[in-house]
Amino acid sequence: MNFIRKIVKSHSPEESVFYGELKKLLNFSPKKITYYQKAFTHRSVQMTDSKGNPVNYERLEFLGDSILGSVIAAYLYKKVPKGTEGYLTQMRSKIVSRDHLNELGKDLNLIQFVKSNIDQANVGDNIHGNIFEALIGAIYLDKGYNFCQKFIHKNVIVPYVDIQKLEGKITSYKGLIIEWCQKQKKQYSFDTYEDSGNEQIKHFSVKISIDGNQIAKGRATSKKKAEEMAAKRVYFAFQNEISLD
Repeated sequence: MNFIRKIVKSHSPEESVFYGELKKLLNFSPKKITYYQKAFTHRSVQMTDSKGNPVNYERLEFLGDSILGSVIAAYLYKKVPKGTEGYLTQMRSKIVSRDHLNELGKDLNLIQFVKSNIDQANVGDNIHGNIFEALIGAIYLDKGYNFCQKFIHKNVIVPYVDIQKLEGKITSYKGLIIEWCQKQKKQYSFDTYEDSGNEQIKHFSVKISIDGNQIAKGRATSKKKAEEMAAKRVYFAFQNEISLD
């Protein structure tokens, strides 16, 4: 307890507030707070260290992604002893999918800690998952692999991983539609174009046609999101046929 007090006293008032809120969120006492400060720093801040190296969450995100993937892989290996390599790979992909990690980041409200020169409304949904992975990287560097593994098990696996539900979860509507069209020998096309309109942020629109008939449209801030949105609408339009396929 005295050790914790000494750490807090050595920080600036702003750092002390950050430390206190972070400790409350994580349910443990961070040792090296600089890891966590970096995990919540967006590159738009353009911060560098004394050697001129960039200080932002992107390298920690890379590290956290690897740690998270290895912990989930080990869990699935033990949990599903009859699972083939393909099955285990698919299940791991579903657990660490961008949508799933964004959900985790949002539930933890990690965005509250982010330092950025970009308005939160303009950074995109993926920042929630990116920060979560960066946080995992910071925990690994600060507390070690075993501690990080326990954190992931408690905060990811226990509350979010349901094997039966994940087996039926669709991770890519675009991939599903393409596979279905190929099996049914249907001609399909994804026509994408920029569609900014009067908005400052660039948007993309997608039209999906099957056998020459336009089925659905999608519009989003990235080509991939627009394609997924349109493909999801195609899926629901043909859901009965695809489900029976």
